[in-house]
Amino acid sequence: MNGIAVPAKHPALAAGFTILATILYSIDWTIASVALPHMRGAFSATQDQISWVITSYIVASAIMIPTAGFMSARFGRKRVFVSAVAGFTLASMACGLADSLAAEVVARIVQGMSGAFLIPLSQAIVLDTYPPEKHTQMMGWFGVGSVFGPVIGPALGGYLTEYADWRWIFFINLPFGIVALLGVLAFLPETKRDPGKKLDWFGFAVLALGIGALQMMLDRGERHDWFESPEIVALTALAALGLYLFAAHSLTTRQPFLDPRLPLVRGFGLGLAFVFLYGLLTVPPMVLMPPFMQDLRGMPVDTIGLLQAPRGFGLLLSMFAGGMLTNVLGARVLVGFGFGSLALSCAEMSSWTTEVGAWPIVWSGFLQGVGAGIIWVPLQSVGFAWLKPAQRTEAAAVLNLVRSLGSSIGVSVALTMFTRSATTARSQMVEHLTPIGAAFRHADAIRGWELASLEGLAQAQRQVELQAAMIGYNNDFLMLACGALLALPLLLFLPKPPKR
Repeated sequence: MNGIAVPAKHPALAAGFTILATILYSIDWTIASVALPHMRGAFSATQDQISWVITSYIVASAIMIPTAGFMSARFGRKRVFVSAVAGFTLASMACGLADSLAAEVVARIVQGMSGAFLIPLSQAIVLDTYPPEKHTQMMGWFGVGSVFGPVIGPALGGYLTEYADWRWIFFINLPFGIVALLGVLAFLPETKRDPGKKLDWFGFAVLALGIGALQMMLDRGERHDWFESPEIVALTALAALGLYLFAAHSLTTRQPFLDPRLPLVRGFGLGLAFVFLYGLLTVPPMVLMPPFMQDLRGMPVDTIGLLQAPRGFGLLLSMFAGGMLTNVLGARVLVGFGFGSLALSCAEMSSWTTEVGAWPIVWSGFLQGVGAGIIWVPLQSVGFAWLKPAQRTEAAAVLNLVRSLGSSIGVSVALTMFTRSATTARSQMVEHLTPIGAAFRHADAIRGWELASLEGLAQAQRQVELQAAMIGYNNDFLMLACGALLALPLLLFLPKPPKR
């Protein structure tokens, strides 16, 4: 059982510095994505090799997140949190100083392993620092750190890469990491330790095997044509074996690595389902939009970052609104409004063309941010309301693990559908690309598309590639809109939090 913390003398400062550390960790999920082309050149790496800069961070985080409950109970929450902030800050410096791809990947693994403790522990810290009647309000503040970071990551990474150097996407963590470290050392209270608590090593090992293999399978599946590749088949088998052994072991051992009764707690189990859908639906647009704006619209990196900012503003505003309105309107209304907003914005995006302007990108991104933010706060309020204080750290670890898995699966499905839709559309268009086809009867096409010349062939091929990619993006956005609508019937089963 996790010890209960001594009440903080300055709860606002304790929560503030805790959330600052959470923001740093969550930003690094996406800040490196826009810098990958520059890093690829610096390390002379291939596309597959440079992707490990992202993959290594995600896999290391996913594996270590479930250990947060044990580490907190065994060594004390403050000690673990301080060590995590210090390790994350030092690893960030190592990422910026790396002179080879191998050194960069190792530093990213350490960064992910250290930062994995920050979100589940900070969530438990915020809940324990304030009384139950303030939990919904504080979950809004916490959500800024855990969800707002991935939104501003690409924008911040774009500006730093464009006007400074890609290494500054890691160096920028140093001053804020030091401030967060000093703040938690000064204001964060410690919890009681349980020196006799032991780690279920077998449970941890098989869960790490399952999660690691699943993450790698999802990340590499599209590039290796999924189950046509022996590597992907082997990773899938390892993931299934690891997760099966973990489930069977947890149900039969006396002291399991993670409490298998947590998903059975009223409200929390359904909350996990919603959190999985949340990751499945909200992260893919953040991954799809930067290449869409760069490849199809030809926008520079700094403009892409600027156009991504409205999503962050919508997320910020709706999280604060969710904290204030949850007790007034109820979780069902707010969560339903959030998924409806996601569906509407994605449906709008599914109608875009290669000539889409800045304004549709701005308002659809803002609406997506509103939807994502308004969902997060009431979901956590309902899920954690039924748990005992001693269960919160472990429950927070499980919740963030499920969100991470949902995000990985969502991104993988979206990229797979994009590739296959674009490939199919390209094949169909090429079949009709003949001198007597409808495209060549258009006046503008006649002036530029001469199949007898190399220049004309290049222009025609470019247009085919653009339109095929646009169809791929349209299909992805339509799929996400349908997924958001399919989540709405689950609201009927969402319970009201207990009265205190």
